[in-house]
Amino acid sequence: MISVITPVYNGESFIESCIKIVIEQNCGDVEHIIVDGGSQDGTVTIIKQYAEKYPHIRWISEADQGQSDAMNKGLDMAKGNIISFLNVDDYYEPLVLNKIQKFFNNLPEPSLLVGNCNIWDSQGNLKGVNKPSKLHITDLLLGWTFAQPPVNPSAYFYHKSLHEKIGFYDLGENYAMDIDFLLRAVQAAKVKYIDETWGNFRYLEGTKSVEDAKSGQGQKRYQKLLQNYRKKLPFFLQLYMLVLVRVTYFYRHPQDIIPSFRQKVQSIFSN
Repeated sequence: MISVITPVYNGESFIESCIKIVIEQNCGDVEHIIVDGGSQDGTVTIIKQYAEKYPHIRWISEADQGQSDAMNKGLDMAKGNIISFLNVDDYYEPLVLNKIQKFFNNLPEPSLLVGNCNIWDSQGNLKGVNKPSKLHITDLLLGWTFAQPPVNPSAYFYHKSLHEKIGFYDLGENYAMDIDFLLRAVQAAKVKYIDETWGNFRYLEGTKSVEDAKSGQGQKRYQKLLQNYRKKLPFFLQLYMLVLVRVTYFYRHPQDIIPSFRQKVQSIFSN
């Protein structure tokens, strides 16, 4: 069974379409777990209406400690052996879930199955397609210059048993929790990339991810997270990564070589 988990708070604008997306997958072996954080709008009313008609919908509504807490609550409720997180404003491509089940029939446990994700702007224009084909820990730690991590969980699925090896989502991280999860997951799971588009990510003004990106805080959190993981590597690998990043940067920006060298010399003599 696939457990689709949707954390939501005050999401009445999208919750109905999110519920319908899962229904229209026509997957007979799926449950949709909706974890509401105590919404003050009409979200809960909409959830109730659909839950009364569709028994595959299970839900709770209570205050939480943030998105990571809501995700962990969903995992505790999940009965399926395959996990997918579907944010309330994102959606799957048509009839993806049955295909995903067939893939998992031939994968060892635990596995992480990753596909492509469309990225849409608020006007409905396609901004690009995320193709995270490089999912080795080394590639991810080198950053976006070398490897694109999956931008949205609507395009990846994994065995629930993976959490027995790597733990749950970090309650102290409510922005980069998916990247933190992936950095742990690729070290413990069999990773399989399929060059097919499965998910759709709406890059909408006013949402947490967009505002975080515009302020620059998202990139800072991402880099801090990568640095924390790099520190756990043996020294020679840390040095290798540093040299590789520097060489790649100066190859692409040769005009910065002299200024950078000058700054280094000045810092030495000023100490």
